[in-house]
Amino acid sequence: MTKSKKLEFRPDDYIVYPAHGVGQIVSIEEQEVAGFKLELFVITFEKDKMTLRVPTNKATDVGMRSLSSPDVIDAAMKTLKGKAKVKRAMWSRRAQEYEQKINSGDLISIAEVVRDLHRNDDQREQSYSERQLYEAALERLTREVAAVSGGDEVAAAKQVDEVLTSRAA
Repeated sequence: MTKSKKLEFRPDDYIVYPAHGVGQIVSIEEQEVAGFKLELFVITFEKDKMTLRVPTNKATDVGMRSLSSPDVIDAAMKTLKGKAKVKRAMWSRRAQEYEQKINSGDLISIAEVVRDLHRNDDQREQSYSERQLYEAALERLTREVAAVSGGDEVAAAKQVDEVLTSRAA
């Protein structure tokens, strides 16, 4: 069973790692760790200037996945158009939930965070922590939209921004 899961990802594939967003598999290498031979995916996250090594047999367990399909991107854009659903819980509890959604790697959940934390010019100012969460979610969303469409992040950011501003109108 693990053999079929291993072959799911190949070098040069773009993937989504829940805690870091969109990355690219550079290679698959073998390394000896504590006397055991491990086969590892070497993943780079260009924007963060970071390299991550994930054991091939643990990739799906940690939530690593392929890029979303265009259908999922469309669903995420529909989610952005919806009305913000802000719970009346304390900010610390909501912030925790937003953080979990961002780190889940699920594009729809990330779109929900962007939708809920988006502020128009006429709305009140965001707190520092609100802005941090919003920007993290927005960056994850635009990176994946850009990777799926094969375009650049600027165009993806513009597309997401247009959806967010059109809902306000």
